[in-house]
Amino acid sequence: MKRSNRLVLLIGFLLAGIAFVLILVTMSSGTGGNGGNGGSQPGQSVAPTTAKVVVAVSDIDLGATITVDLVATKEVPVADKPADSYADTSFVVGQIARTKVITDQLITSKVLNGGGDIQTIEVPAGFTAMAVQVDQVSGVGTIIKPGDFVDVVTGFNAPDKVPVVVPVLGLEPDVYGYVAYPPEQYNHTTVKVVSQGLQVLGTLLPPPVDAGQPAASQAPSDNGTTLNGQQQIVILSVPTQDAEVLKFAQLEGSISLVLRSSADCTTKPAEGQTYCPVVQTSGITLRRLVDDFGVLPPAVVQVVQPTPKPGTVKPTPKP
Repeated sequence: MKRSNRLVLLIGFLLAGIAFVLILVTMSSGTGGNGGNGGSQPGQSVAPTTAKVVVAVSDIDLGATITVDLVATKEVPVADKPADSYADTSFVVGQIARTKVITDQLITSKVLNGGGDIQTIEVPAGFTAMAVQVDQVSGVGTIIKPGDFVDVVTGFNAPDKVPVVVPVLGLEPDVYGYVAYPPEQYNHTTVKVVSQGLQVLGTLLPPPVDAGQPAASQAPSDNGTTLNGQQQIVILSVPTQDAEVLKFAQLEGSISLVLRSSADCTTKPAEGQTYCPVVQTSGITLRRLVDDFGVLPPAVVQVVQPTPKPGTVKPTPKP
């Protein structure tokens, strides 16, 4: 009988030990996963309360290339971090500022990509703001952005826009009159770069179209552009004299914008200077293409009358 009691006691101690071990394991698991009484324990996952954002450490001009010394990161509450901000300066260094940035301002996707409605235009001292309308061919695919630098190329090709007159001796000695050259005998096309190194202050694109419209007529998405012939308004910073030239070209001819490299231009031009170096150009007419570029002039084709039967004319032997 005593042996049975001892066996029962032994089994009881064994079960009690197992239960004690299970309690210790459960308590250890609860402390590591739930924090026990709220204190941090090794291995515990704590949600961050702050996040890094990239900010400007000094003012950045419109069109300036962002360099390492112009930006830094700082900690902000997670709730205050914009979705379009950046957490590391490597994402923004080398990019062009599409808006003017002031010290301690967040660098967001709008700063790097531009876009959005134009609320105000800040015109640089000594310049005027002028809007021109271009399309995908005359406006570099309508991907011109604020901060870019452009040249303006103008062209005239209508006979009534480029009249040609020649002097003709009149009835009295040394008295000349002038007569218009026959339009069919003269090439009236003339092309010239008339304004260089203009900075783009803003752009306007048409609003997105309804999703139900054909894809060919839709405006470009954030991923690129489509060949749809869309128009773009480009607001340029131009000297007053250039504004007159551009207006004349708009009325009497046509204009195209060509992009300049931002590496060749400055965001702070000297007084009376352009943003980019002025390149001397000659202007182009058919005569200059023939003389300077080797373009073959049209030749008069003479046909013998009556036309000989094919194969009956022997080639002229070479001397």
